[in-house]
Amino acid sequence: MDNILGLIRIRIKRGSNLIARDSRTSDPYVVVTMAQQTLKTAVVKDNCHPEWNEELTLYIQDKDLKTNTPIQLTVCDKDTFSVDDKMGEADIDIKPYLQCVKMGLTDLPEGHVVKMVQPDRTNCLAEESRCIWRNGKLVQEMSLRLKNVKSGEIFVEIEWMDVTDSKGLSEFEL
Repeated sequence: MDNILGLIRIRIKRGSNLIARDSRTSDPYVVVTMAQQTLKTAVVKDNCHPEWNEELTLYIQDKDLKTNTPIQLTVCDKDTFSVDDKMGEADIDIKPYLQCVKMGLTDLPEGHVVKMVQPDRTNCLAEESRCIWRNGKLVQEMSLRLKNVKSGEIFVEIEWMDVTDSKGLSEFEL
């Protein structure tokens, strides 16, 4: 794979107020998609407030940043005898976070807030999102409101990971 700039670790933490797709509950899982990459969490049985606490890793190529490709999350309900039902979707705009990563910050105090990202019509944020310094790394915590459904939020974090021998973000215009 050419032109990999680095990796994004996405922590799918939990869901809240997901809609019931089966009689009174759902068996949710999350599909994470970016460009040609697709990853999935495990299924949580009978739960509209699931705890996944799973880490998935996506590679970021320069073409993803040139086209401003978002990370897409789709929450689905696992069905045994029929096609899985969609329970909502949300996009993560990684640009504000990558702008912070590109600053090359080091040795900040634990919990230091580098940037606040406000919810608006162009993102799926349910509330203000923070890019913070934690355990020697910059992470962005997000509460995302699911689109195309009556209710549901998903709580995630993203974290940049450098790749040996890659260009990184230094040369890239964000």
